[in-house]
Amino acid sequence: MRRPYWIPFNSDPYDFPPVEHALEHPDGLLAIGGDLSMKRLLVAYRKGIFPWFSDEEPILWWSPSERMVLFPEHLHISRSLKKTLRKQTFEVTFDQCFTEVIQHCAGPRRRQQGTWITQEMLNAYSNLHEHQYAHSVEIWYDGELVGGLYGVAIGKVFYGESMFALMADASKVAFVYFSRQLQRWGYELVDCQVYTNHLDSLGAVEIAREDYTKLLDHLCPLQGYNDQWVFDDLGWEAQTGGLSYGS
Repeated sequence: MRRPYWIPFNSDPYDFPPVEHALEHPDGLLAIGGDLSMKRLLVAYRKGIFPWFSDEEPILWWSPSERMVLFPEHLHISRSLKKTLRKQTFEVTFDQCFTEVIQHCAGPRRRQQGTWITQEMLNAYSNLHEHQYAHSVEIWYDGELVGGLYGVAIGKVFYGESMFALMADASKVAFVYFSRQLQRWGYELVDCQVYTNHLDSLGAVEIAREDYTKLLDHLCPLQGYNDQWVFDDLGWEAQTGGLSYGS
């Protein structure tokens, strides 16, 4: 019986087995242990691996057989979401309060106990943010933070980690503006990790792990956007122009 690979703490950050060695049950579990150093996290993302574990568990590293991704040019907006965008109810920003966004994402969700975003994870991604690898998108309503998302950028790939919404459509608006801005900067892939109905409704699709890692091999070595992350000062029509709409 195949077992996940054990990574010694503070070992070589390149110490990961090939992603093809991930288990079928549970799907994608590849390795256990190691640490959440910046170098190890960047190596993991580059290889198509991400950490996902809870407080009572060791660090678990995953590479599922099917990967949920969004190609920004295929972003889909429903008619109801288009109406929300037209109202311009929300203000959208980049990197204004990364810590608050990740703390909101770490809050227990409905029908869930606890959180997978441990204090160790929060510290690790805050470190990535300080070194300009991790970024947040914030959604504001009347000066209050009501939604957002965060993730990691390498080359022309953005690896989405989590999102939250305290008002209806807040996280979807964040995703639309963010995806459109990434497209203008030349990003070609948003990693969404695993399937959800929410992501499916926005145009994300599942692709095989082999196809996903080939995309990473092509896109990660490319030059990403290195200036300060701010949204272009455009109206909602320009932000959403050229996107598909549905029912």
